Amino acid sequence: MSRAVCRAAAITLTGLDGTAVMVEAAVSQQLPGMAIIGLPDTSLAEARLRVRSATAQLGMPVSERFVTVNLSPASLPKQGSGFDLAIALSALAALGHVPAHELSRTAHLGELGLDGELRRPAGLLPAAVAAHSLGFRRVMVPEVCSAEAALVPNLEVIAVADLAAAVGWYRGERDRARVLPGTGGERVAASAPATAFHGAEDSMLDMADVIGQPEAVEALVVAAAGRHHLSLLGPPGAGKTLLVSRLPSILPDLTDEESLTVSSIAALGGVSLTSLVNRPPMESPHHTASKVAIIGGGDSGGIRPGAITRACHGVLFLDEAPEFPGTVLDALRQPLESGRIEIHRARVHAVLPARTQLVLASNPCPCGNAGSRDPGAECGCSPSRRVKYLQRISGPLNDRIDLRLTVQRVPGVLLADTEATRPSSAELRRRVTMARGAAAERLRGTPWSTNAEVPGSWLRGSAARLPRADTVVLDRAYARGALTLRGYDRVLRVAWSIADLAGKPRPKRDEIAQALALRGGDPR
Repeated sequence: MSRAVCRAAAITLTGLDGTAVMVEAAVSQQLPGMAIIGLPDTSLAEARLRVRSATAQLGMPVSERFVTVNLSPASLPKQGSGFDLAIALSALAALGHVPAHELSRTAHLGELGLDGELRRPAGLLPAAVAAHSLGFRRVMVPEVCSAEAALVPNLEVIAVADLAAAVGWYRGERDRARVLPGTGGERVAASAPATAFHGAEDSMLDMADVIGQPEAVEALVVAAAGRHHLSLLGPPGAGKTLLVSRLPSILPDLTDEESLTVSSIAALGGVSLTSLVNRPPMESPHHTASKVAIIGGGDSGGIRPGAITRACHGVLFLDEAPEFPGTVLDALRQPLESGRIEIHRARVHAVLPARTQLVLASNPCPCGNAGSRDPGAECGCSPSRRVKYLQRISGPLNDRIDLRLTVQRVPGVLLADTEATRPSSAELRRRVTMARGAAAERLRGTPWSTNAEVPGSWLRGSAARLPRADTVVLDRAYARGALTLRGYDRVLRVAWSIADLAGKPRPKRDEIAQALALRGGDPR
C-alpha cells in the first residue's frame, strides 16, 4: 500500500526572481527505482542517483522501493542541483524515516554529494532572498555556506553539514545543526568580487594619481553625483583609462537595498559571500565580447547575467568603444533607459536589473592622433575615415550620453610639477555623497533618488520647472536643432547635479550653460 504524499519546499530561480517549488514524493508498489517529473533539466534529473547513494550511506536507502518525485508547479522549467536536499528529505518522509509536517514550511537549498555531504548550490543568496520574500521564515542550507544565507535579514538559517544532520534536525536531534538568525550581515568592501578592471579593488586607486586633467576630474565628479552616463574622446596616452578606473573610488557606498542586489548578482556567478558587497562594482569587458556576454542570455539550463547586470549600481566601462560591434552597442540603448534587461527565450523569460552608469572611451580616429597637439603625432587618417570611425557609435546611443569630454595628452611641464595639489578620492567622494544626499532629499516621496533617474516630464513639469530666463540658453540650442528632446532633458539633469555639488537649491543660467558645455554643446 502507498504511503501519503510528503512535501518539502525548495526555491527555483529565474534570474534573480525566485519561485517556491513543492517537492512531492510518494512510494508505490513497483520495481525499485526513482522518477523525477516536473520539467527538470539534466543536472536535476541526475539527482535521483545522488539521492539514492546519499540515503544508502545514511542507512536509510530509498532504492528498495519505487519513489515518484514531482516538482510542482510542473509547468515551470527547473534547473540545477539545489533541489537535492528537498528531494532526499521528501523521499525519506514518504518512506517513514522523517516526520513530514514541517518540511513544507522550510525552504531547503543544497546539493548532495554521494556520501551525503551537503554543498553550496549556485545562487544561494538570491534563493534565500526569494525564500524570505515568498513568506518562508526558515531555510535549511549547507553549513559551508550558511553565513551567506544569514546575510538575509529576518530569516532563520538552519546550517547542516550533511544529510544525516538534516534528518536528525527533523527527528528532534538538534545538536548536529546550527541555527543562525538572519541579521543582514556586515557590509565590508573586501567582500566585493574582483572587478574586471585588472582585479583591483577601488581602495587601491585614488583620483590623486591623475595629473593635469582638472576639468576631466571635475566632470567625473558631476557624473558621479547624478549617476550620469559619460564618454571620453582623446588620443592614446591622454589618461582616459586612468580616469575611468578611478571613477568607482569617488562613488558613495551602496545603500542596503543596492548592496543586497549587487551581492545577489555576484552569488549568481558562483561567488560564495561571507558579507554583503559594500562598494559599487565595475565591469570592463573587452571589445571582442559578444552581445550575450554584455547583455546576458539564457536557455533551459538557466539565465546568465551579462556585464550590464554585473555592473548594476556601479560602472560599465567600454574601452575602445568604436571597436565593439554595432549590434552590441545598440543593444544597450533600451536597458540604459529602463534600468533593466529582459531576456526572452522559447521557454524562459527573465527580468534582470541593469541600473548602471555607462562610460565610453574612444580614440578620435583609427590611428588615434587626430586633433593631437603633439607635433610628432601626425594623423594619417582621411576625414571620411575619421567620421566613419566615430559613427560606429550610433546617434541614438550617443544621445543617451549625458557628458562628453575631450581629453588631451598632459604637457611635460605638468608632469614635472610634483608639488601640485590634487584632490583625493576620499575628498571627492564626500562631495559626491553630499550632492547625492541633496538630490535624495529633493526627490523624497518620488520613485527616484538620483538625478539621472528623473524623467524629463517631471523636470519640465510644475514640480521642478525652471524660469525661462534661466533656461534660455538651453531653449536656443533646442530651437536650432542642436538638441533632441531627450538631450534637452539630460542637460537639465546634469544642471541639477552641478547645483547639488555647489550646494544651491536649484540650477540657474550658469549651471545650465555648464551642463550644455559638458554635453558638447555651444552655451552661447
